[in-house]
Amino acid sequence: MSETRAERKPINPKDATVLVVEDNVSNFVLIARMLGYMGIHCEWKTSGYEVVEYADTLPRLDLVLMDIRLPYEDGYGALKKIRSSQTLKDTLVVAVTAEASVEQMNKSRASGFDGFLGKPLDPDRFPEQIRRILEGEDVWEMG
Repeated sequence: MSETRAERKPINPKDATVLVVEDNVSNFVLIARMLGYMGIHCEWKTSGYEVVEYADTLPRLDLVLMDIRLPYEDGYGALKKIRSSQTLKDTLVVAVTAEASVEQMNKSRASGFDGFLGKPLDPDRFPEQIRRILEGEDVWEMG
């Protein structure tokens, strides 16, 4: 039986592994630096394509930060694969997109994302947003 959001135990950021799915190198570097500052280990994929296969090789995965606009396979397609994977179906997946609009946020929610962060990410707010997500709080913010 899978855990519901309410049953999830808070994740200590120092123990967390985050997979960042982002095709823009400078965006990834910014996210990786902010996560590193929090003591969070992160991995990187540049496309939603084969994200499940890659995630399955990781010893631990607590959160996926998924860009929506990606080459080969977008964030929605990758999310469908994650949700259909037996080992990853309950992993937290948060949409991260420059297309921050109410419509995009509603589409992300309807598609099964666990949260939404609009770009540009705010370096002053990002650590707190990630901390709240890891503690099990719903974070749906435009930026």
